[in-house]
Amino acid sequence: MTKKFLISVVDDDHCVRRGLESLIRSLDCYKVASFSSAEEYLQSDVVPHTSCLISDYHMPGMTGADLQSRLIADGYRIPIIFLSANCSEEDRNRVLNGGALCVLDKPLDEEILCEWLKRVSL
Repeated sequence: MTKKFLISVVDDDHCVRRGLESLIRSLDCYKVASFSSAEEYLQSDVVPHTSCLISDYHMPGMTGADLQSRLIADGYRIPIIFLSANCSEEDRNRVLNGGALCVLDKPLDEEILCEWLKRVSL
């Protein structure tokens, strides 16, 4: 792979963000940018450069689903992988019907996440 894809991580949990950053960097074919909130991500200059977004579903302020809706409204079709410790079936269906790739349960199975990232970068 010659191009390094930018993976953006949005999660209000510092430990989760740092863990995901470390995992993604270890794969050596991705760049990573992380943000503590959806609002922080939207205010950044990386939105148009994001190849894949990994976002927590439940966050204070703007939720992951709200972020997905906002990105779509703004014309972005970024592949999104949602993470959640307690996502209802209704919430899961909402984001999947909105175009999300998947909703992965926390605690995260790193191998499954890596498989989804490979799919995005093909």
